[in-house]
Amino acid sequence: MSTVTSRDGTPIAYERMGSGPAIILIDGAMGHRALFGQRPLAEALRPDLTAVVYDRRGRGESGEHAAPPDRTLEREIEDIAALIDAVGGHAYLYGISSGAALALEAALALGDRVQGLAMYEPPYNDDPAARAAWRTYREDLREALAADRPGDAVGLFVTLLGMPPEDLEGMRQDPSWALWEAVGPSLAYDAAAMGEEAALPTERAARLTVPTLVIDGGATEWPFMHLTALALARAIPNARHLTLEGQTHEVAPEALAPALIAFCQRQEAVGGTRG
Repeated sequence: MSTVTSRDGTPIAYERMGSGPAIILIDGAMGHRALFGQRPLAEALRPDLTAVVYDRRGRGESGEHAAPPDRTLEREIEDIAALIDAVGGHAYLYGISSGAALALEAALALGDRVQGLAMYEPPYNDDPAARAAWRTYREDLREALAADRPGDAVGLFVTLLGMPPEDLEGMRQDPSWALWEAVGPSLAYDAAAMGEEAALPTERAARLTVPTLVIDGGATEWPFMHLTALALARAIPNARHLTLEGQTHEVAPEALAPALIAFCQRQEAVGGTRG
């Protein structure tokens, strides 16, 4: 494990494996290297790419210097900038779920330090009911974290995803509950990345200048993900869309890795490595 120091002094833990162009892998909500993280994907990429897996701030072995209301999108973009510096000053970005939203915002903010952007099922949803539910979730999340109730924050998140409220007590009795609760405060960062309504950021996406690959799973649990992927690919000037047949939101590394390798190699062939 290695560590970089972000702009505000927060230590960010990461691992670097493989060789070739660097790609930073960004987890979605709750995930980190020791909990449903991107290490299996990094292993699948390592013959062709330098894969960087890291613990987003407030998770795993990374630090957390911020507290409500200072858990902001800008801090996480600074973390990614520090990781890019650590691997030579330029990198590809890949994000899954809300991590894809963070990757998109980082690509907008960091300019030509980002060589390309790949996103798997960013969960933006323009449905009015979904937008209203997200607004309610964000407000309830703010209250739970301000009151130092990280377990309640986790409960709010999993019920938003569709878990029946009556099943929450059973989840709290699970041996892994302490791991989930420990990263509950970091849900504020995912909320910040997704925005106030988690609506499609069409106008912002249209400002992207880097080559982009937007991916969804053909067997995703949430059909709106496909519509979102199509809409983003249309909005982004230099974007391609890809559906991985048979894949759900929990995409298999062996299905995803070839697509990411081909995407990065295509950009390398066109533009070469910046140095």
